[in-house]
Amino acid sequence: MSAVTETKNLTVKKENGIAEIHIHVNKTNAYDLEYYKELNAAIDDIRFDSDIKVVVLMSDMPKFFSAGANINFLKAADPRFKTQFCLFCNETLDKIARSPQIYIACLEGHTVGGGLEMALACDLRFMGDQAGKIGLPEVTLGVLAGTGGTQRLARQVGHSKALDLNITGETLTPQEALAIKLVDRVFPQEETRARTLEYARKIASSASYAISNIKLSIMNGKEMPLNAAIRYEGELQNLLFRSADAQEGLSSFIEKRQPEWAGK
Repeated sequence: MSAVTETKNLTVKKENGIAEIHIHVNKTNAYDLEYYKELNAAIDDIRFDSDIKVVVLMSDMPKFFSAGANINFLKAADPRFKTQFCLFCNETLDKIARSPQIYIACLEGHTVGGGLEMALACDLRFMGDQAGKIGLPEVTLGVLAGTGGTQRLARQVGHSKALDLNITGETLTPQEALAIKLVDRVFPQEETRARTLEYARKIASSASYAISNIKLSIMNGKEMPLNAAIRYEGELQNLLFRSADAQEGLSSFIEKRQPEWAGK
């Protein structure tokens, strides 16, 4: 069963356990508050949809995933508004880490500034080999990457490399981004979307209840001391031991057949 919801800046397509969030703000996907309100609503809707196992965030613009926040929009706003805007963006993106679905950023064009910050909030990042540049050039505007750019980038590539990229504003090629583990996979450009969706279908059709708990164990556990994180991992494992999918996984292994996952 499929469903399509379209707003001014986004189109959400749901089918076979996968939600595709298509961004179409303008030719560079330079966004404002209205866009983030729509993204926030889409994430909330998906979180409550138990049929959705994987979410792919992608752009309908040919050359850009996103260039980040609209500079004219920011320049016209007063400092207090800009502060609240960044807070709202951060709260929206943080929902991705706390959601049970796996989020994948499919990067087929330039991914800079707030565009990269959206991608960093996702669980995985797949990029085309000719997609363009990726980085955080906010320092060239006299500010920092304020929707998670300094924090999520440091956790992704290490503190010294994140510092280097943030204070120079340097942008990278897809191959350079892969080398420092900023992106997880680089595909031939024309295959990027198809390969990303192929990966999504594989995850959506597998042991999705275990996968969602694996995500929560990693994403929440990384913020805890190791001893607390290990105990949290154990509690999630206890839930899985009692699940229908765990029983099916053990039975199918013993019976030498393909498992039939129920997602619970």
